[in-house]
Amino acid sequence: MMDYKKAGVDIEAGYKSVELMKEHVKKTMREEVLGGLGGFSGAFSLAKIKEMEEPVLLSGTDGCGTKVKLAIIMDKHDTIGIDAVAMCVNDIACAGGEPLFFLDYIACGKNVPEKIADIVKGVAEGCLQSEAALIGGETAEHPGLMPEEDYDLAGFAVGVCDKKEMITGESLTPGDVLIGMASSGVHSNGFSLVRKVFEEELTKEGLDTYYDRLGTTLGQALLAPTKIYVKALKRIKSAGVTVKACSHITGGGFYENVPRMLKDGVQAVIRKDSYIVPPIFKMLAEKGQIEEKMMYNTFNMGIGMVLAVDAADVDKTMAAIKAAGEQPYVIGSIEEGEKGVTLC
Repeated sequence: MMDYKKAGVDIEAGYKSVELMKEHVKKTMREEVLGGLGGFSGAFSLAKIKEMEEPVLLSGTDGCGTKVKLAIIMDKHDTIGIDAVAMCVNDIACAGGEPLFFLDYIACGKNVPEKIADIVKGVAEGCLQSEAALIGGETAEHPGLMPEEDYDLAGFAVGVCDKKEMITGESLTPGDVLIGMASSGVHSNGFSLVRKVFEEELTKEGLDTYYDRLGTTLGQALLAPTKIYVKALKRIKSAGVTVKACSHITGGGFYENVPRMLKDGVQAVIRKDSYIVPPIFKMLAEKGQIEEKMMYNTFNMGIGMVLAVDAADVDKTMAAIKAAGEQPYVIGSIEEGEKGVTLC
């Protein structure tokens, strides 16, 4: 007699993982969420949006890249979910939006309920940090498609903003100031290169090795979850500051992401010595013999979000970011010139 379990899919494990994750999911609820976990779709009331003049929905979807491989090697699964949320909600926030809800998708070789619940615990933590509700998700068991211990994690977020409050870069003028918010490290980009550089260290022992220059183990430095900047951007807005342009520094580093926030006719000039580059990047560059331009073209180099404000608003913006618990730096300015970024 054949059944689904003999084919490699354990329905009971699926039920158990849902039971285990419920307590984490509950913490993320917002008043707009209708119904509980277990329906065929997540329902979210849009009543509040009626107060906006011209509501615009913003959405984002992303994963954590091959950073998941480090979580698997270290057998530490409770923070990778924060990365999945961060990658989506930071994109929504840098367009001027407020994230409303999030859904996650986990594909695994074998459903180990405790492990799945751990992953979802991280997703829920990311949702708490961004004040988004976790209103649904999917765990797919894929025997034969991926090894039993492997999994991949992706997510999808929806946010909203009033069209007049969207951050578009259209009002940028030469003389505007660029403020960077510190990253926690590598975040969730460039991990295929990271894994190549630290090929020999990619064992439990290698990642558990403490380095004085990092002030922590290699694994902890690399697995540090992506910063979520939603609350900082909300604070800036409630301080009455208009953010003119904003960029989430993800894959492609400075060179690819900063130009995305600019309009034609202006360039961003960033001073490399204006902030502290975390030691993990220096270690990567030295060990992998990666030239500086490639580093800034792959990694965030210590700055996870860049925003442009009027020079008169700098102090207010810096204070708002600090009040949200983030570290801001004045890193450069907007100047006339061909659209692009200059690092000096």
